[in-house]
Amino acid sequence: MSFPITMKAPRTTIAAVGSALVDMCLLEDDAFLASTGAAKGGMSLTDAAVIKSYLDTSSKKAAIVPGGSACNTILGIGKLGADAQFVGKCGNDALGELFETGLKTHNVKPILFRSDTPTGHVLSVITPDAQRTMFSYLGASAETNPDEITSKLFENTALVHLEGYLLFNEKLMMSVLKAVKGAGALVSLDLASFTVVEAAKKLIEDICKEYVDIVIANEDEARVFTGISDEDKALEALAKKAPLAVLKVGKRGSYVAHDGKKYVVKPVGTEKPVDTTGAGDLWAAGFLYGLTHGMSVEKSGMLGSACGYEVCQVVGASIPEAGWERIKKFL
Repeated sequence: MSFPITMKAPRTTIAAVGSALVDMCLLEDDAFLASTGAAKGGMSLTDAAVIKSYLDTSSKKAAIVPGGSACNTILGIGKLGADAQFVGKCGNDALGELFETGLKTHNVKPILFRSDTPTGHVLSVITPDAQRTMFSYLGASAETNPDEITSKLFENTALVHLEGYLLFNEKLMMSVLKAVKGAGALVSLDLASFTVVEAAKKLIEDICKEYVDIVIANEDEARVFTGISDEDKALEALAKKAPLAVLKVGKRGSYVAHDGKKYVVKPVGTEKPVDTTGAGDLWAAGFLYGLTHGMSVEKSGMLGSACGYEVCQVVGASIPEAGWERIKKFL
């Protein structure tokens, strides 16, 4: 396999499979986060009542937008101009309608299975250091049936992006991987959270050997997955897991390893981040768009950095139109 990938007809689509969730972004202080007992920067599964209790306790108002890791990435890919689609399950409720409308306004084709269970949602508590800590109620998104995922969904697809949160449902993850490979598409996997890696390390090892073409991790995820703290050595270890490996290091940029080469991707912009929600997801959007549109690894990484920077200037994972205009000037 070689990168960058040049898409040729009829392979014109980039797809994402993940949890159809609505993000509720709440700006709060460290004391509020401490009262929840959660580890800063992590993700914990909970129920809707717990999320409601935190929202009721806070004096702040949450910003509500379509979300979910893979969804954030495909929304960015759609805004960049690719043929894009999202596969997931949501409820027959107002949040489900909000989610579907959000896909369409970002030029993403919805492939949504529906359920009478409420649409899943995530409370992201954003502290003054711009770190976000997530409380996830999966709701209808957890009910996606492995049998609903078939190769036909991806027959015109060049690449399918998967979020690490799917690893909590091994049967579903395996069904998706087999369907994607049955359709002849590439697989990119974002490890999503160090808590996900802790819970599913053996499964990640197994699927990387057989299915994953691109693995994306931040420093914490890479450390837990490889057992290595040194960034250079962790990147080398990641590169043994998949043909192309990405190590994101926050405001310092990112590293990419492919075909025995290491690429250093510098950050863009100098403004202090307002909120890091979606930073990694939007980085992946720019990077995967670049790879699948004939850009070099270096330029794909730079586009990823531009997308990641812009989303950090706002609350939530939705880049405003002015930000997209700046990104398109880069293109």
